[in-house]
Amino acid sequence: MSHEHVSNTKRIWFVFGLLSLVTTVEVILGIIKPASLEFNHFIGLNLLNWIFYILTIFKAYYIVWAFMHMEGEKSALRWSVVSSVVFLVIYLLFILLVEGHYIYGVFKDSTIKWNF
Repeated sequence: MSHEHVSNTKRIWFVFGLLSLVTTVEVILGIIKPASLEFNHFIGLNLLNWIFYILTIFKAYYIVWAFMHMEGEKSALRWSVVSSVVFLVIYLLFILLVEGHYIYGVFKDSTIKWNF
């Protein structure tokens, strides 16, 4: 039985280019902070933050997909890994947004002063 070596150089450069492009977009948006994205809100967050969250989740998913070789696994294994991570990320975002909103309200509407 003979195994032929297949070079993945082209795929590695594609993944590097794609992840670099997404990171570059994130950095440019973070530097420029377009007013149309920063001052318009959707479900409690400005649109710029939503874009950062979506791009970060995309990068994390693609890293798992490409570098952890999930594309070659059976569908059930892929879904079990991806769905649990997606659930945990959404749950974490929910907790952070609810608690952050509560703490902001406490400091805004009470006699407690901002001391930081």
